[in-house]
Amino acid sequence: MKAFHLKRKDFTPYETGVQKEWVMTNGIGGYAGSSVTGAHSRLHHGYLIASLHPPVERYVILSKISECFSRTDEVFDFTTDQYRNAENQTCYTDGLNYLTDFIYDGLVHFHYEADGFHMEKTLAFEHGRNTIAIAYDIENKGAAGVLRLTPLFNFRVHHNPANLDDLQFIKNINENEILLIPTANSDVCISLFIGDGKITDSETLFSINMQLQKELDVETEGIDCHYMPYYIDYEIPANSRVKISVVCSLEDEYGMDAFATCEAELDRLRRIEEQAGYTDELANALSIAADQFLAYRQSTGLTTVLAGLPWFTDWGRDTMIALTGLVLSTHRYDEAREILSTFAAYVSDGLVPNMFPDMGEEPLYNTADASMWYFYAVDKYLSYTGAESDFAFVKEEIYPKLKEIIHAYEHGTSFSIYTEKDGLIHAGSGLDQVTWMDVRVGDWVATPRHGKPIEINALWYNALCVMEKLSARYGEDPSHYRDLAARVKASFRREFWNETEQCLYDVVDGSTGDSTIRPNQIYAVSLPYRMLDADQEKKVVDKVSEKLYAGTGLRSLSPDDPAYHPTYEGCLDKRDHAYHQGTSWGFLLGGFLTAYIHVYGTDSDTIKKADEMLDPVRSHLYEGCIGSVSEIFDGDAPHTCRGCYAQAWSIGEILRAYTEDILPNKP
Repeated sequence: MKAFHLKRKDFTPYETGVQKEWVMTNGIGGYAGSSVTGAHSRLHHGYLIASLHPPVERYVILSKISECFSRTDEVFDFTTDQYRNAENQTCYTDGLNYLTDFIYDGLVHFHYEADGFHMEKTLAFEHGRNTIAIAYDIENKGAAGVLRLTPLFNFRVHHNPANLDDLQFIKNINENEILLIPTANSDVCISLFIGDGKITDSETLFSINMQLQKELDVETEGIDCHYMPYYIDYEIPANSRVKISVVCSLEDEYGMDAFATCEAELDRLRRIEEQAGYTDELANALSIAADQFLAYRQSTGLTTVLAGLPWFTDWGRDTMIALTGLVLSTHRYDEAREILSTFAAYVSDGLVPNMFPDMGEEPLYNTADASMWYFYAVDKYLSYTGAESDFAFVKEEIYPKLKEIIHAYEHGTSFSIYTEKDGLIHAGSGLDQVTWMDVRVGDWVATPRHGKPIEINALWYNALCVMEKLSARYGEDPSHYRDLAARVKASFRREFWNETEQCLYDVVDGSTGDSTIRPNQIYAVSLPYRMLDADQEKKVVDKVSEKLYAGTGLRSLSPDDPAYHPTYEGCLDKRDHAYHQGTSWGFLLGGFLTAYIHVYGTDSDTIKKADEMLDPVRSHLYEGCIGSVSEIFDGDAPHTCRGCYAQAWSIGEILRAYTEDILPNKP
């Protein structure tokens, strides 16, 4: 299994290392994450961020554990933190001086060295449970000493900072466990197993003014505080090897051997890699990264997809785009079936949910493309599995929903979604934001795209072709879908071709075409069922390549456009103005690579060039969230990663394109 190994030069100075992050997930919506330095830099950082109602209602439980080793005349504090002092100055602790290596191999490992004292600290989840194990493997070649652990607890929604009034707990000690019950929710009991450690009351009950650099970067206060009621001391004999297990859990029962939990999680990840079946390093790395987004949804009892870490929940559009790479390219067909069933259960008025809110409210349906991508995902599922049992499953559970969606899009549903006389789909009006370019702030919609968006209609044609195929297989008359698809194709080719720019309009509204150069047109070339002639397809790919390709993704707007924003940074308002106005998106790279190979073929030179286009992604795996791919990047070089540090459709689409279009054709 691929191990991403960072040494001191890779995470120093502090300003460099704090921008590099790691994440692990527990399969039920919970996660752990921080920077590779050990210092938290986001509100969303912590060792146990638990999902109280999987996969939502996520709370920071155990923020971190600080370590300090002392001998008679020496003290080595391994804590790395950024904090604000009494004079409102930014200060740092010295733990980074002792950190020699950071390794991510599905688990995270920190290696510390100090005068004959070596400590490897490994974190791993007990999969499917709100339980995090912290394993300390210590080799002391010097005099005897004491290792002091200081756990920092919390109980706050993962995107909100704590204040001291929130940090109220009933505390108790039960032999080798610390037990905390937050007064805000007496149904929650936090257990911290400490083995043979000696517990003493902390001299300072609260840690205040932890400063979070990434929050400062987006122009917020960036301050958090924590509850630290106890110190835990362990005797470390001279010239000894000592292993210490610490486990934090919200479960009634949990494994208390942290090393066994670590090994069990590594075994699980090895099985995922084996099931995917690749020998290629990039494919294997992305297969492991794909697992981070799969989660159990309590409301259905089935698997769903978290759109992005650390803050997104399950989004319909993102899920359907990501599904092929996440679970079909990795041969996880049972999970694919469950994901399709999860969203089928929530189809309403012909719409697949746009998103499930984090705190468990009813799903939102403001999307025109999630339902269209659902057809794509179902078709891909059947093309990968091909089993009669899978066709039977789709016929019984999914096909009626597909018919419902087609009927709704033909005759009209919410958000001004309906078929116009030319057979093309109209979507959106007023303040609607129904495509993936969906920023809205109050009464301002950044990229409304009302009318007939290019990708919606490319997907509509694809969906009709899928329905023609399925209806014939299931013994129904396919002529309605075939005839409508033919009308859509003729209208699309007549209305969307921009002769001046030699590419496609982004939106057609009435007789007017929006000639803004955006990446949405790539789907007219990358989808399985397409409408353009070969010359037009090549011109679209060339235009996108020339104006929008940006290494780790495609820009959302051409740099030639006066509205182009080169960077995505600053406060939320600044970022919202840039989100779809130049920012580069990782998931779009998948469609681009598929389209590129479609028009240029699979000869060795083309495949070599397409593979080289992924080199920036290979480098990025060491730069943002280690081993994963970010949501977005600056449009201008050096294309700094932004947004969610790990994104499902970025991983899914890059893995899909690589394993479908590039890897099989490599010499």
